[in-house]
Amino acid sequence: MQSHQTDTVNHMVKPLILNDKEVRTLLQQLDIQFLMKSLFQALGQNSAVQPPQTVALFPDNKGDYITYLGVMAKEGVFGAKLSPYLVTDEQPIITAWTNLMSMQTGLPLLWCDAGQLTVERTAGTTALAINHLAPKNSRHLALIGVGSVGLAHLKHAIGLREWQTITLYAPELDNDIELQAELKALDSRIHIPGSVACCVENADVIMLCTSSAHPVISLDDIKQSALITSISTNAVNAHEVPPALLSHADVFCDYKQTTPASAGEMCLAAAEHDWDKSQIMGDLVDLEAGTCPLPNYDKPVFFRSIGLGLEDVAMAYGIWQLANKEQ
Repeated sequence: MQSHQTDTVNHMVKPLILNDKEVRTLLQQLDIQFLMKSLFQALGQNSAVQPPQTVALFPDNKGDYITYLGVMAKEGVFGAKLSPYLVTDEQPIITAWTNLMSMQTGLPLLWCDAGQLTVERTAGTTALAINHLAPKNSRHLALIGVGSVGLAHLKHAIGLREWQTITLYAPELDNDIELQAELKALDSRIHIPGSVACCVENADVIMLCTSSAHPVISLDDIKQSALITSISTNAVNAHEVPPALLSHADVFCDYKQTTPASAGEMCLAAAEHDWDKSQIMGDLVDLEAGTCPLPNYDKPVFFRSIGLGLEDVAMAYGIWQLANKEQ
């Protein structure tokens, strides 16, 4: 952490612009789980502000973009991430850039590609939730989705418990022997079953890391006591679990003030299954402060993260500090 005096001087300089390669290099030096833990503590201490995210729809169903906002008073910064979802004739295009601003000068400090930054803060947030919510004797970890987000989740979660087995599944693995071999080489505990059902049937913790807008698991396939984490994507009402799950689970989220209005399965559960956001047992602010009950694991536990602007601002601030230090 740099001195306040140094930061004050740096608030007066020309803003930095960092591309994906430059951000990835700096990310290797960040303690991401510590940053995520600190920001949720700051929210609980009223020294940070997390406004609701906003969605702007493009005309003619051509996509949308989400604005993620956040304010960090102690650090003297605020900012926003802009994340578009662009509909194409093939796969949708999803990009993101984060802007960091000074509360001292009102001027921009940083514009950075937020692609990998988002991947890492998303995984770090999920890891923080798992550390709070997974029983200490959890031994079986399952991961659905093996793209960059899924593999980042694996990296952050692999040291949280003494896993005996780690099962991975994604449709693209079915006929890709080379990719299967690469993934198995990451850790001797990794197994790759041929279906979602086989992947999750014995799992104590199930991490859903897909871009699916529809459920990817069935309630019939999971253990009664399983912890399920979900991030989903920013398609309208995207959800990786059946909305009916919420009425039969202990539900937690990253930030209960904003998540229920944005998480697809929460919106659908409220509309179709008489679920209410008051049934959320706690969020990461509560878990960090120890002000909410923990599950007793007589039913599934569901943790939903939508991705907060404050996470992006905290990561951008860490990147900005490192970049200034190197310069």
